[in-house]
Amino acid sequence: MPGFELWGEEEKKEVNDVLETGILMRYGFDGPRKGIWKSKQLEEAICRRFGSKYAQLTSSGTSALTTALAALGIGAGDEVIMPSFTFVASFESLLSIGAIPVLADVDETLTLDPSAVEKAITPRTKCVVPVHMCGSMADIDALSAICKKYNLILLEDACQSIGATYKGKQVGTIGHAGTFSFDFVKIITCGEGGVVMTNSEEVYIKCDGYTDHGHDHKGSDRGADQHPFIGYNYRISELHAAVGLAQIRRLDDFLDIQKRNHSFLKDILSQLPEISFRKIPDPDGDSCTFLSWFLPTEEITRSVVNELRAQGILAGNFYWYDNNWHYVRKWDHLKNVTALNRLTDAQEAALNKLKSQDFSASDAVMSRCISTAISLLWTDEQIREKGEKILNVIKKALSGQKEAI
Repeated sequence: MPGFELWGEEEKKEVNDVLETGILMRYGFDGPRKGIWKSKQLEEAICRRFGSKYAQLTSSGTSALTTALAALGIGAGDEVIMPSFTFVASFESLLSIGAIPVLADVDETLTLDPSAVEKAITPRTKCVVPVHMCGSMADIDALSAICKKYNLILLEDACQSIGATYKGKQVGTIGHAGTFSFDFVKIITCGEGGVVMTNSEEVYIKCDGYTDHGHDHKGSDRGADQHPFIGYNYRISELHAAVGLAQIRRLDDFLDIQKRNHSFLKDILSQLPEISFRKIPDPDGDSCTFLSWFLPTEEITRSVVNELRAQGILAGNFYWYDNNWHYVRKWDHLKNVTALNRLTDAQEAALNKLKSQDFSASDAVMSRCISTAISLLWTDEQIREKGEKILNVIKKALSGQKEAI
């Protein structure tokens, strides 16, 4: 799946450029850095590759999402609709700026169900955050129409879908703003890092200052910068940006390999009629980091997961329904409002409601879903072997069900 699998001389060269100057910070030190500006170069490369007018690097995908929310004017008491299936960073970012996460069901796209989003809208709703999970994309047309109808902000969390497209447009560049994560296990990596992309100069300027203590970055004397607003330290370092600069040049090669391996494995699993596959709004735009597939019932799916575990081949196959980090069912710390800092009364009240909220529609999807991570390093023989092992496990589970009947 991720770019760390194909680490090479390109990444080492970019990092060594920084090490030779000793200037690890992205701002200032103009003379000693000898013209080495890896962060600026990466931001320019992101704009060229993904077609965004502006890009602001950050220290992580989480800080990118937090920055985007703040720059879009979302804050205390604002309700933001997000999916029940995502990474915990989605609600962490919301809570950190005083906003209220409102969880809505997902459908077989594994992303926000547009009908659930519309039902979740209240007078306090300000933003919808479609999370493009597991390499694919949400139904952006439907969600954009809803946002337009209710005058809501559309903020794309595309952290898991770098390189995916929707009707010819790069995900993360379609809404008012979008974010990528460049952590160690993303499609391309900086080690740690993230980016906010936007076509709005106003939003970009706010992101630029917000990530660096409010600095306006005007002029050549950092110490004389003005602070038009309060900011925080969400800066990326030159070392991390250097890694990303090498990786973005290799992205298309990564995607080609992923798509080939994904297609090969899908062809093998397609032999069983009991297996169905994730609904993808634009199949040609799938980045193919995961092959997500469904079995007929939760009982059969659990049987398959248990057998994969027993045979020592569960690694790389994710049963999100029982996952602590990605699905609402296991987010007890969120539902129980277990936080080190005091949340607002409105946040606490909203989170407490999650304990009794009906997520049965999401459960019906996630309890039957297994996602297989696609490796860049697989050989044809390894893919064939993996596929056959999975098929045999499923056949055994199906046979056991028939015997039980």
